Amino acid sequence: MIVLSRLYPILDAGCFSDTSGLIAAAEELAAAGVTLIQYRNKSGNARAMLEQARELKKQLGGSIRLIMNDRADLCLIAEFDGVHVGQEDLLPESVRGIIGAERWLGVSTHNPEQLAEADKTSADYLAIGPVFSTSSKDRPDPVVGLEGVRRARPLTRKPLVAIGGITRANAASVIEAGADSVAVISDLLREPRKSAEEFFRVLR
Repeated sequence: MIVLSRLYPILDAGCFSDTSGLIAAAEELAAAGVTLIQYRNKSGNARAMLEQARELKKQLGGSIRLIMNDRADLCLIAEFDGVHVGQEDLLPESVRGIIGAERWLGVSTHNPEQLAEADKTSADYLAIGPVFSTSSKDRPDPVVGLEGVRRARPLTRKPLVAIGGITRANAASVIEAGADSVAVISDLLREPRKSAEEFFRVLR
């Protein structure tokens, strides 16, 4: 079974004006001790996604495990270390067939039924959320709250990542509710290195 760091940063390309800003944030996170980053780009422009992904790989190399959001094909081309898919994306087993056994596969879930279903797949870890209200999605799923994390915990032995509105102020409560790791977007944008270091202090 894989071991996830307590902090699971997600770099959303939509939060940065250009690639250099995205790369700079990634390098700051790496300097803070982050060991895994998910790259997310919902623009749908595959060429731009691939360019950014390749630049991330070039700059971070083997020091960071890089996870591609949604796109198993781009994961392979950019030589990323895994893929994370949602409920509307390719089925986990289809993704596994593309990326092979060595790369990590994560699956987003939003209720106990979805989580129990995802647990039967070859996914390496499962995500549950949104835990709190979030501004990083246009049409977010209903908030599950800390109780949703507590209900999810006994349904899987796989690492559980909580996502959605998680900040330095509430992260500890999410871990206490049963999550192994917290996925964070917004609360790492300003001063990524300092923010990540503070997350690590909170999540010890």
